[in-house]
Amino acid sequence: MANMITSELEGLLYGRELDSPVVKVVRALSGHGAVSTSQIARNTGLARSTVSTILADLKRSNLVVEMEARNPGPGRPAVAHSLNPEAGTCVGALLDVDEIRVIVADVAHNVVADLAMPVEREYSPTKAARVVKHAVDTLYKEHSLAYASLIGIGFAVSAPIAPDGRVMRSSALPGWQGTDFREALEPVLQKPIFADSESNCAALAEMMWGAASGSDNFVLLKLNQAVSGAVVVDGKALVGASGSAGEVGHIVVDPHGPLCRCGNRGCLELYCGAGFVAKMAADWLGRSIPVDEIVARAVQGETGFRRLLADAGEAAGRGLSMVGAMINPPLFIISGILAGAGDLLLAPLRASYEKHSFVKRDDVDEAHYPVFRVGKFLDNDNCLGAAGLVLRHSSRLK
Repeated sequence: MANMITSELEGLLYGRELDSPVVKVVRALSGHGAVSTSQIARNTGLARSTVSTILADLKRSNLVVEMEARNPGPGRPAVAHSLNPEAGTCVGALLDVDEIRVIVADVAHNVVADLAMPVEREYSPTKAARVVKHAVDTLYKEHSLAYASLIGIGFAVSAPIAPDGRVMRSSALPGWQGTDFREALEPVLQKPIFADSESNCAALAEMMWGAASGSDNFVLLKLNQAVSGAVVVDGKALVGASGSAGEVGHIVVDPHGPLCRCGNRGCLELYCGAGFVAKMAADWLGRSIPVDEIVARAVQGETGFRRLLADAGEAAGRGLSMVGAMINPPLFIISGILAGAGDLLLAPLRASYEKHSFVKRDDVDEAHYPVFRVGKFLDNDNCLGAAGLVLRHSSRLK
């Protein structure tokens, strides 16, 4: 029974009749999770009566289930519709520098399993495909899931992915440059492949379930060892001609500054990334110290560590002011390990943005000045977003 439902779902998601009202409704459910009839009508542009008729048919075929939604007001609970969790599963995989992480989620947006595996640095595409296949087989066996229920695998890649599916230059995965991502992985995995940069995937996770929920236009800045970013316009992360749109960390702020891993000098990453904070702390203490400990001790009130985070926040805000001058987004999401410091980082970042931005706070009313928020998923946003690629049917490689 479950295999039949999965086959029907795959036919609707991967069929050619993309303008079919039924396909529009199913894709809206896959991309947004549990939603009301009215929300589906708004998302698809279909009449509410048409949506109701389609939902009734999908419920009879067990592809859609009904559930109570949260209702903040009095009266009867609102009714939401979701794809049947038994209709299918998807996988999100993060290809990081020295780790491959895999999560399994069902099509109703429930995370079922999570597994992280260390790998040697500079691993090959062939190695990545084998590791992901082993992880998926292990998780599906442990949770009694059928591989046939898997409708697609999304990848968050620590490298830019060009529109044609080729991996671009990256210091994180140096041996992958020029690799056709789908051709390298699909023969082993035998499932539809979706892929985007890890920062674009992080932005998708925040948009689907996190701090950017309900926002179709925003910029995400990730302050990890490396500094990366994403620019989302009308609900889609910009990719660019070579896949490198949103690389905020490599804005050059000082052409005579220190050498960056990308080959340029004075990139923003060198002044606000976790690597910068760790180096400054090591110079100060005379020994190395983990970044998470720096953040924790700053939160506990230690002045020196607070100053390090304030310096990083000031530099990040200055860099974002350049982004603001170009695209003027209504929302900035700050993510990554340094964002765990909360307002210790955000307050100096906001102040720096205001100091260096073209549009000042006093120039506009509050509704037209950017909002700054800490991301909801500081640990696994990219992996969640990789699963989101499948659920949103975004960035499929063909």
